[in-house]
Amino acid sequence: MRLVKYLAHAGVASRRAAETLIAAGRVSVDGRAASDPALDVGPGAEVALDGRPLAGPEPRVLYAVNKPVGVLSTARDTHGRATVLELVPDTGLRLYPVGRLDADSSGLILLTNDGELANRLTHPRYEVPKTYRAKLARPPIGGGVLRRLRRGVELEDGPTAPARVRRVGPQEIEVTIHEGRNRQVRRMCAAVGHPVLELERVGFGALRLGDLLPGAHRRLSAREVERLRSAL
Repeated sequence: MRLVKYLAHAGVASRRAAETLIAAGRVSVDGRAASDPALDVGPGAEVALDGRPLAGPEPRVLYAVNKPVGVLSTARDTHGRATVLELVPDTGLRLYPVGRLDADSSGLILLTNDGELANRLTHPRYEVPKTYRAKLARPPIGGGVLRRLRRGVELEDGPTAPARVRRVGPQEIEVTIHEGRNRQVRRMCAAVGHPVLELERVGFGALRLGDLLPGAHRRLSAREVERLRSAL
């Protein structure tokens, strides 16, 4: 197994972050500093981070969490604010969020210790779709607005890709995008004259929020994880 993959499977960090750790000289294999992320790590090798031996690959887990408004989608916060990691049981595994969900937004976010899967789910080239329900200001929401959102909207950092958009209520729409720009849905809606009042993510790839209550979590089954992997 390549060293960078070993670190990701051990729950140390995503592959990209693991490459940074290796480049900084913080990783050793059998007592020697390792500088090559592609170094082959045999079954009996001792891998250490900052001098502390790693126990080897952790059992990989993936949680679906319904993040409430106000909770941060980060592993830790220096100001003591609530984070999504506090919504799942402490099993001793090093979990981190898959992507981000703004503090003022709610809904589906994934937590995992599988760095490889997390990287694939968030990498732009895989175009993993994410679906949101948005309550908008200034109703009614006309057909012209929906068509503009579907075609793509010009933002300050360039035009957005076409999106799937449907009206689900007098003041509510459902938007599916596959880009990962900062606060993209909010900016798209503001650009067409309907600022977002409330935003909830209801889908991530093949997963749906379903009846998971705010603040609740559930561990995904092996079948659900496989469906996510297959879509990539």
